[in-house]
Amino acid sequence: MVCLAHQKIQTKTDRMKKTNPPQPVFCSSVEGAQHGGDLNAFLDFAIASGADGAQPSNYMLNGGKLFKSAKEIRAAFDSRGLKLHGISAHCPFWVHTSAWTGTKSGNPFIAPDVAKLPANKIEKWHENYLLKLMDLMAELDVKIMPMFWGVAFGWELATGYPWGFWAGGDFDLLEEGKERFVKKTAKLRKHANELGIKLCHEIHPGTAAMCADDFKMLVDICDGDKCLGVNADPSHCWEGESWEKRFLAVGDRIWAAHIKNFVIRPGFPLRAMQPAWPKRAMQFTDLGSGEINMFRYAELLLHVGYAQRYMALTGAKRAPLVVEAESAHQDLKHCSADGIRFVKNNLCFPVAAGSFEDNMGA
Repeated sequence: MVCLAHQKIQTKTDRMKKTNPPQPVFCSSVEGAQHGGDLNAFLDFAIASGADGAQPSNYMLNGGKLFKSAKEIRAAFDSRGLKLHGISAHCPFWVHTSAWTGTKSGNPFIAPDVAKLPANKIEKWHENYLLKLMDLMAELDVKIMPMFWGVAFGWELATGYPWGFWAGGDFDLLEEGKERFVKKTAKLRKHANELGIKLCHEIHPGTAAMCADDFKMLVDICDGDKCLGVNADPSHCWEGESWEKRFLAVGDRIWAAHIKNFVIRPGFPLRAMQPAWPKRAMQFTDLGSGEINMFRYAELLLHVGYAQRYMALTGAKRAPLVVEAESAHQDLKHCSADGIRFVKNNLCFPVAAGSFEDNMGA
């Protein structure tokens, strides 16, 4: 009787495996910001490298009076069989929330005629640009907008170190920054919510949220605004907060995921006025040789529900792991193509449908 029962259970289990085999929930993708402004050339590279989809930068969509038409963009993807995995808009968002400081560090991302304008007009120009970019996304039925907010709290707080002082008898830079962030982002957040778009901040040094607690503060001061999401990127977890701690803390806000690796060179200062990337302490690397175990990172994204959240929002069958190559030593296209292959060959694994203990003793 025991053998017969075991046989029946085993037969049922085998039948379920045949009808519902485990499926991958991740697919490979590539981010376009480092690949210039030619959308078609970028998509040709993506398909030649084996990517399932791509995440173009906003600059690749520029054309006509402001942007290419949704029809033209969709046709470019469809003709190659590529999925459109969101639109990267890091640069215009950063400029929008940083222009008030008078910084010139965003000028490479700004049209020369716009860069000559006063700070308030630079900010307004980028606000209008981003609102229209969201309208284009709505035409394309794209819900994911990887980006990062600029230094809305000022450069003193962006250092992460209280020198000079952040508060005194008649000032409080943190409280002033909170009010500034809420006001400056209000119109963008309102429009994103109206269109069902997630503004996915990449927690990053030199932005409005440099760690998990910073991001949670942004959500809090904006009364839990639903459009405020996270673009997970573990390569920016190199100043004490581990990638696991960070993304567990904000896991329910992760709607997008970049995949990138890094190393810290022992003995070199992490904060130094060193403009040359090969001489810096933190180095971006290929996916397989950095300090982060990419397998564990992908599993963490599963654990916090990124894949299920993305698929539910977009109707897609798989969630992208978006390769972003920024090596100081390897050729850009070589590093990007290698990353795409790494994701396809290693991280698009069939996902467990239950616990590995389920059939023990059956």
